Amino acid sequence: MELLKRQSPGRLIVLGFAGVILLGTFLLMMPVSVREGQQVSFINALFTSTSAVCVTGLIAIDTADHFTVFGRTIVALLIQIGGLGVTSVGVGLILLTGKRVGMKGRLMVKEAMNVGSLKGMVRLVKAVLLMTLCFEAAGAALSFLVFVQDYPPVQALGISVFHAVAAFNNSGFDILGGLRNLIPYQNDILLNLTTSGLIIFGGLGFLVILDIGRKRSFKKLCLHSKVVITMSVILLTAGTLLLKATEDISWLGAFFQSVSARTAGFSSYPIGEFTNAGLFVLIILMFIGASPGSTGGGIKTSTFFALVQATKSAATNQHCSAFHRKLPYEVLSKAFIITFLSMLVVCTGTFFLCILEPEYTFVQILFEITSAFGTVGLSTGITPELGDAGKYIVILTMFIGRLGPLTIASIWSFRPAAAARYSEESITIG
Repeated sequence: MELLKRQSPGRLIVLGFAGVILLGTFLLMMPVSVREGQQVSFINALFTSTSAVCVTGLIAIDTADHFTVFGRTIVALLIQIGGLGVTSVGVGLILLTGKRVGMKGRLMVKEAMNVGSLKGMVRLVKAVLLMTLCFEAAGAALSFLVFVQDYPPVQALGISVFHAVAAFNNSGFDILGGLRNLIPYQNDILLNLTTSGLIIFGGLGFLVILDIGRKRSFKKLCLHSKVVITMSVILLTAGTLLLKATEDISWLGAFFQSVSARTAGFSSYPIGEFTNAGLFVLIILMFIGASPGSTGGGIKTSTFFALVQATKSAATNQHCSAFHRKLPYEVLSKAFIITFLSMLVVCTGTFFLCILEPEYTFVQILFEITSAFGTVGLSTGITPELGDAGKYIVILTMFIGRLGPLTIASIWSFRPAAAARYSEESITIG
């Protein structure tokens, strides 16, 4: 216990996620979790648990076909814990017992939710938990109106609750069976819009939603909220138009897949039948992902925005600014570092998977790894066919994608920054 107290918040968060994943793995392997006549190996249980905790949605085995109601409940709980974050759930449990949250717990919440200040951490966690409950309850109620038409009421309720949890937490799991995802409901307007709404709000970030609730005017919002909302609208619009132009799908389908690629992973059309152009559009959307402090992954909308603004300022020889505010150098530097590390993770994972699975095309493998890194869950259909070594590559990629490459890199920092400074000398760039 004393050893844990000495660890940095980043390390504790990583250990927390790893611990929940291992616990989920063993729970999913229990006989009470597995349907009669089915078998769940350790690698498939680990893959499912990692995908759930990392709110991804990639599946090696179909959730409905292999797991009982108890097993599917475990998956839903893992998705909820992964979406909210192990730290937020832990603080919530401490609050329920009436105990005081210590400084270490507040630091971990600050680190996990990417907040700039320790002020109001407990209030923030309470607001996040209440917000999540409200969105998921509303989503479950609306989804029930659709599913009750095809399933008995009790089963429809279970599917609706599971779907609402998965959608708001940007995890593309479904329990409809047969690896169908939402393809049977590709023309259902209510379910498509309900799911899209849950994904969008879950991907905006809790701080942005709270800011919108307080200010209720775009002009009054903080810079971060303006950037997130602007980029979300641009990416959703561009994604919809490009997918409609490259694929033979409806406008509803194009919009839904554009939303889902930011990082939910639900599919209303067979992704494996998309053209290379359509898959490339989805790869870009998946890599950018959702927004900081949300349930989604990717390099984040604000990071991409900072890259664009920095490039624009370099080309025009102007200050890097947005909405009449100058962006700090530290923000731009962090954006480039995160993007570089993320590209390194995707390239490395793609390289090794190309070696391990030579029967698949480069686009299929790049799509799979990008989906894993962005914690999206979309697949061209190759996930269940991967060998054990390939699955471990995807598992590691999902884990890094959920926690962020910068967080993973920081856990190896054992020493404080050196006080000595070297003299400066320039090098030629470009």
